[in-house]
Amino acid sequence: MEFNKAQNEIVSEIKQTFENISADEVNALIEAIEKADKVFFVAVGRVLLSLKSFAKRLAHIGVDAHIVGDITEPAITENDLLIVGSGSGESSFPLIIAKKAKSFNATVAHIGSNPNSTMSNYSDYFVRIPVQTKLGLENETKSVQPMTSLFEQSLLLLGDTICLMMIDNKNIDMPSLWEFHANLE
Repeated sequence: MEFNKAQNEIVSEIKQTFENISADEVNALIEAIEKADKVFFVAVGRVLLSLKSFAKRLAHIGVDAHIVGDITEPAITENDLLIVGSGSGESSFPLIIAKKAKSFNATVAHIGSNPNSTMSNYSDYFVRIPVQTKLGLENETKSVQPMTSLFEQSLLLLGDTICLMMIDNKNIDMPSLWEFHANLE
């Protein structure tokens, strides 16, 4: 496949996916983020990479964000939010962590593709990224890409979209954000 065809396919898939993400679900997640004292993130593989980008950008705008398993991870409490990234909602490690977070009365949000997954047993909030799954669910965006690439790309862009919305809602001066950018690089 040539470059122009490949990039057109990917951009088209992302656009179609975003047209089917619920604004109400996103707004509810933003409210949960803004209400939380600390926001924790858990996922595995490439999904974790997308969530790490989301956590970093939230930290830039003043959210106390942490990746589960990092050496500097603090304790989660009933005042905190755990955001789980799992397309299927069946990944073992995120499920175990979500269950553990609920045992501390933390709030749990799941960003995934399957609203009827096991993760729904532990989630207070759900944002569906309606991409192709093995289940053939309603309104799925079909993808020519390998495995779960479309979910991971959409998750990364959803995190940036949420941060942009929060920046606008808080009237944050964009140039002022540079003072929070890493400077030991």
